[in-house]
Amino acid sequence: MTRDEAKAKLIRQRDQIQTVMGCSTSSPEFRKWKRDTELAIEYVFGKETRHLKDFTRINYTPSMYSMNNPGPAFRDACQRGLTGARGILDSMISEIEEYWNEEATDSPFQVDSITVIEKLCNRFHLVARQLRSRHASRDTLDVQDEYDVQDLLNALLKIHFDDVRAEEWTPSYAGKSARTDFLLKLEQVVVEVKKTRIGLGEKQIGEQLIIDIARYRAHPDCKKLISFVYDPEGRIGNPTSIESDLSDNSGEFTVLVIVAPKGL
Repeated sequence: MTRDEAKAKLIRQRDQIQTVMGCSTSSPEFRKWKRDTELAIEYVFGKETRHLKDFTRINYTPSMYSMNNPGPAFRDACQRGLTGARGILDSMISEIEEYWNEEATDSPFQVDSITVIEKLCNRFHLVARQLRSRHASRDTLDVQDEYDVQDLLNALLKIHFDDVRAEEWTPSYAGKSARTDFLLKLEQVVVEVKKTRIGLGEKQIGEQLIIDIARYRAHPDCKKLISFVYDPEGRIGNPTSIESDLSDNSGEFTVLVIVAPKGL
């Protein structure tokens, strides 16, 4: 993650304070803002840092209030807490500006999310094959269809990412809508899963990917799309061609197509 990306995540959460300033601490809007901010700080600086501890120590409720008219005390306490949160986020943003290396491609605390997902996809077949070999022939997950691929990849993603959301609706495109397979909301990455089968080979996969890429460009939380095509039977004759033709990192919307395994 670059310095600018880290700043953008914290600036986004700081600027959203204004939208929750009039909300109660029990409101869905406040709870969502608070959780999203904690996740953003954790992603930028890590779990075991003072940054996250400083933010979670903020108090948004009064220590004392009148039972006859508690409303003003709770509103004032929430406003003080949000003002303090803005100050802490401003300090974190200033820290990034002053101390982070402008040319660094990764933050000091995180491995690039795309690198992690790409490695998971490329080694997915090794994991699926290993699961078939259990002691005393115990039951296991045999990856036979696309749902099996989704289940296993979901488990693997949760090793590295805290907020993995399955089946988020995408906006309408050409009169239709679809579901993403996994949305990593904090990283603004969508991971799409496909599995080849009889009737779904190279040509059909390519056509589906072209349509899906157009759909996901309109998704408000998707800045990077990773399309993982699991091809255990080797139905795609030229996987490198599909990857190079459809992958694109030249603009604001990044597309990475991964076909695995290769060379069967």
